[in-house]
Amino acid sequence: MKAIVCNEFAPVSALKYEDVPNPVAKAGMVVVDVQAAGVNFPDSLLVQGLYQMKPEVPFIPGSEIAGVISEVGADVPHLQVGMKVIGITNLGGYAEKVAIPMNQVMPIGDAIPLDEAAGLATAHATAHHALKQRAQLQEGETLLVTGAAGGTGLAAVQIGKIMGAKVIAVCSSDEKCQVAKDNGADITINYSRDDLKDTVKSLTKGKGVDVVYECVGGDTFHACSRVMAWAGRLLVIGFAGGEIPKFPVNLSLVKGFSVVGVFWGSFTQHQPKDFMANMKELVTWYAQGKVKVVVDQSFALKDAVEGIDKVTSRSVKGKVILKP
Repeated sequence: MKAIVCNEFAPVSALKYEDVPNPVAKAGMVVVDVQAAGVNFPDSLLVQGLYQMKPEVPFIPGSEIAGVISEVGADVPHLQVGMKVIGITNLGGYAEKVAIPMNQVMPIGDAIPLDEAAGLATAHATAHHALKQRAQLQEGETLLVTGAAGGTGLAAVQIGKIMGAKVIAVCSSDEKCQVAKDNGADITINYSRDDLKDTVKSLTKGKGVDVVYECVGGDTFHACSRVMAWAGRLLVIGFAGGEIPKFPVNLSLVKGFSVVGVFWGSFTQHQPKDFMANMKELVTWYAQGKVKVVVDQSFALKDAVEGIDKVTSRSVKGKVILKP
């Protein structure tokens, strides 16, 4: 089969489109023929050796896929060949086939188009876990989302509205602000034009925001840390801007807010029952029209480098999908 292979930690441009052996469904696993794979910002960090985990090389990147089961291993009672599924792969998703443990596979039937299903897994699941388990977002609270036109930012906007929050979306252009507004944001801030800290303080009449879903890092994180409400929760999602900020802990002490790390990949391993319950809730919301996956662009698998570059350039509005 064909796959995108990282043979050494290097720039994204060094990834290779190669022939690799077909995976085998061992006990407790299934093989899925990949119809669509989601591209996520951490994929670029992973192949450069800059992510929290460093797999042994060579490896195939890609953490979320949708496709059809083509092989079922022993001791898998509830999955069958021919089922359409979402799969959480951790690694291996940028390929024509991938072997996945059965507890990381969820049947979806015909409820969701497969390209959208591939984009539902990581971005929406991260936002869901962050707002539900980590922030414990309450109805009536104010949620600020940075990077709000990206895949996980848009997901946070949608899910924040479902959970009853007032959502402020922060984006780098008017075009991106409109995308966030189209997905449910109550208020948008173009931080390339308006001062983020001053604008948020004005909008909240000095109270600050209860929860921040922070994807960007750098100066954006620093501004957010200065607009937190009492007992607020500043969620650390990622650093799409490139700079990992240093946090002055006295701010947390004086303002009484919490800085909360969100690592969805670890959540799926440490709390598998909660993870699967979250996924079932997400699929239900999708079927009810409460959440949607905005696919910005699809690329052929062989053009994965272009797809990753689009995500890392922060020009994407929604999700980028690879199709073998």
